[in-house]
Amino acid sequence: MKDWNEADLFAYLLKHIYLDLVKANKQMSTWDCYSPKTNHRIELKCRGKHYDSLLIEKKKYNSMIEKCNDNLDVPMYINSTPQGVYRFNLFIIQPNWEMQYHNKTTTFTNKNKIQKEIAMLPVADAEIL
Repeated sequence: MKDWNEADLFAYLLKHIYLDLVKANKQMSTWDCYSPKTNHRIELKCRGKHYDSLLIEKKKYNSMIEKCNDNLDVPMYINSTPQGVYRFNLFIIQPNWEMQYHNKTTTFTNKNKIQKEIAMLPVADAEIL
């Protein structure tokens, strides 16, 4: 799990958790995959280091909630770290939003920082997969 990317996490979930998992049709979708059986619309994140709390951007959160409300789906935010795979049901969690400066993109060549509204989700509140 240490060097996983989203393809590795997707493959793990497909084999062990969501046997019907399908990828989003559009690469730039606000979600990564979907389980028709459970109606889980899922956003995936892979972390190379373990953190006690995992970041979610409010923009991503709002997009997931809106899409799921429109389709009667359940929004799931699934993160992998070297210590495990953690699933958050976004309908259940109560994020505490704050403004912080973060890289504009996750590519290492772009170091420009912008303000983002984020919340930190404690892994203690997640379901361990």
